[in-house]
Amino acid sequence: MKSSIKLNNNKIMPILGLGTWQSPKGSVGRAVQYALVEANYKHIDCASIYKNEKEIGSALHGVFSKRKIKRSDIFITSKLWNTEHNPKNVEKACKQTLKDLRLDYLDLYLVHWGIAFVHGLLPEPLNVLGLAKTENVPMQDTWGAMENLVKKGLVKSVGVANFTAPMLLDLFTYARIKPAVNQIEIHPYNSQQALVEYCKKMKVAITAYSPLGSTGKIAEKPLSDPTVIRIAHSHKKTPAQVLIRWLLQREIIAIPKSTKTNRIDENSEVFDFALSAKEMKSIYSLNKNKRFVDPSMWWGVPYFQ
Repeated sequence: MKSSIKLNNNKIMPILGLGTWQSPKGSVGRAVQYALVEANYKHIDCASIYKNEKEIGSALHGVFSKRKIKRSDIFITSKLWNTEHNPKNVEKACKQTLKDLRLDYLDLYLVHWGIAFVHGLLPEPLNVLGLAKTENVPMQDTWGAMENLVKKGLVKSVGVANFTAPMLLDLFTYARIKPAVNQIEIHPYNSQQALVEYCKKMKVAITAYSPLGSTGKIAEKPLSDPTVIRIAHSHKKTPAQVLIRWLLQREIIAIPKSTKTNRIDENSEVFDFALSAKEMKSIYSLNKNKRFVDPSMWWGVPYFQ
């Protein structure tokens, strides 16, 4: 089992990373430090909207300055938030993230969502109808500014997150630098197989966020599914390890989040077993197109419809 994926620009991306969405301040820094120094993680996934990049930056600085680990050995991703899509804001936003993370460059910078919000003080501005306040910024303009970040050496690779196939098709018509990655929600209840296969054909790597499920009752999550539990027991592994392994065997990058050291360890112990073709098929059969992350509930925009 390979521990990394070669991107379409020949950069190497570790197939397992530590996610930091919903990792609270006061614990995310310790989690990042532990993952890198003690658990042998080589990949950290961040975003400005998570509001914890400064603490992550302090942890990264501590790890790199003590020369425990070389910066070049770690893959770090961050994301451009919706309010910063105007080309005049893209580089500023990237530089702010670099400042917060205390880095000279990012390995990967993603357009977080394919929707431009009005630039201002609010990260998710809404109008009186409860709809997101959008700005007339074509993705072509935003992507051009993303490409300039590569040319300036601020980022090694650029990509997208939460992009559907039609969004990607549009992007391909003008992109001079092809997106290296599309980060989307994938777990057994939302397998997204058609989009995964399309991205593979187009040489766009896939990162799965919320690979264990996300917000909601634990009983409704794939971690509690009887099929997953049965397969986990047969391998003497945990349900989380089975879900992560299911992704890795599809050559999908996984970024499970945790701030608990035992969970960080557990989520990394997925390279010493393999799921059979029958087990993979059983997990595929659990798909219900269920999203735990659906912005139509927050922004009034039927984004995935």
